Amino acid sequence: MLPARPTRAGVLVLLAGLLGALSPVTAAHAADRTVAGGRLDWGLKSSFQRYVTGPIAQGSWSLQQGAATVGESQFRFHSAKGSYDPDSGSFSAAFSGGVHFVGHRKPSGAYELDLRLSRLTVRTSGNGTGTLYADMVSRAKGTGTVTGASQVPLASLDLSRVNMRGGGTAVVLQSIPATLTARGAQAFAGYYTAGTPLDPLNLSADIAPGATDDKGGKPDQDKLADDAKGEDKSDAKNGDEKGGKDGDRAGDGRGIEDAAVDWGVRRTFREYVTGPIAKGRWKLTDGARDGGALFRFPAGKGSYDRRTGALDATFTGRTHFTGARLDLALSGVRVQVADGRGTLAADVTSDGATRRDVPLVTFDAAALKAPTAKDGLVTVAEAPTKLTRQGAEAFGGMYRAGTAMDPLSLAVATDADATLPPLPDLGSEPTATPRPERSATAVAAPADSDGPQAADDSDGPSTPALVTGGAALLAAVAAATVLVVRRRRTAAATATTGPADTDGAPAGG
Repeated sequence: MLPARPTRAGVLVLLAGLLGALSPVTAAHAADRTVAGGRLDWGLKSSFQRYVTGPIAQGSWSLQQGAATVGESQFRFHSAKGSYDPDSGSFSAAFSGGVHFVGHRKPSGAYELDLRLSRLTVRTSGNGTGTLYADMVSRAKGTGTVTGASQVPLASLDLSRVNMRGGGTAVVLQSIPATLTARGAQAFAGYYTAGTPLDPLNLSADIAPGATDDKGGKPDQDKLADDAKGEDKSDAKNGDEKGGKDGDRAGDGRGIEDAAVDWGVRRTFREYVTGPIAKGRWKLTDGARDGGALFRFPAGKGSYDRRTGALDATFTGRTHFTGARLDLALSGVRVQVADGRGTLAADVTSDGATRRDVPLVTFDAAALKAPTAKDGLVTVAEAPTKLTRQGAEAFGGMYRAGTAMDPLSLAVATDADATLPPLPDLGSEPTATPRPERSATAVAAPADSDGPQAADDSDGPSTPALVTGGAALLAAVAAATVLVVRRRRTAAATATTGPADTDGAPAGG
């Protein structure tokens, strides 16, 4: 018998009737709202992550389609799209991004364990239950048959203590218990059985009033999807000015109307910063933006020669990493390209001292040399980067010269009407909620021989909450009636049907 795992869950319950009384205008239009931006954080199953990267499977996992890591053992999926009906509590949101797990490599080079998850979707009916769906591709144990399915009901979500009804501008769910379904177990290639507890799920979604048609119908979802792919206007909101009108226009050269460079530094470095060793954080200022797996440095100014692909551009934005024995800031980002090779440099501030224009990484920029720019835009998409000798020094010897850093994406608009690619939409910062409880046990995260190691979070659940409405409305509701419920939830399975969480090995692994 597996040991029971107690779940301590505090649930903030918001009464729909009180919300309606406090905000009659909102309630009158509550039936028509859309999900426009947000994030979903989920680790799938922490013990599965440890098993994949451990000495038995000797595998790894990789992020796809802009997915990121957050904390110590969770993956972050982005750009929520969907709908929310505050009258019924019905909620549906799909998130972009994916994760690919591989392990048990065979002599042929194929992997016995090969699992992909993407397009995670959360749907609730307002009756205390919900389901997490995902597109899944997996290789069956034993036979090696590869199967794929769209929107598999992967996990059941327990929302029995959360009131999904009510108006508001955000929905925030924290540490929602998740259990593997029968369909999910099948798509999971038999590594776990139906009923297995999975990691708790966290999500935050921005809720915007939806447009109604003349007949009072719901908004056109196709139009919503098209709008979500539209222009990224965040740089203008931050007051960033477009530059390059005075750039080099000699011959066939062109100035830059606008440009942005996206770079995440290095995934394991971000995990190290926020992990149990550094216990730190990063802060973005001067227009820099967080895309989850990357940072965007916008408002590029400079010159671009389309004949040769030569580029010299500077960008706004500052990223400041702090933590135990860590104080490092990158600003004044500059990208230079010549003969198809690119270099990203930055002003590096460490412990109060600043070094200017330090070349940090190099990358292949052959894509910038093109006969014509498509829609007035030339791009380099996810080019692999390597740390320079000066870059290694800038990181205090944490990494060796030549170490692979995060891929870099670059977009240069040569026409005023060109639109830069949008950044992954993480939505607004979730409203403050009770701090999750943490286990004192830290387990090593996926191995990375080149860099610092973050530690895995405990796979025990913490504090769930649903948050709806603006800060003033929440304060009024909290003052009037806030019910904190604590309960215990036990998950049990027989030793013959469930994997042992103590060693992290899936059944039959």
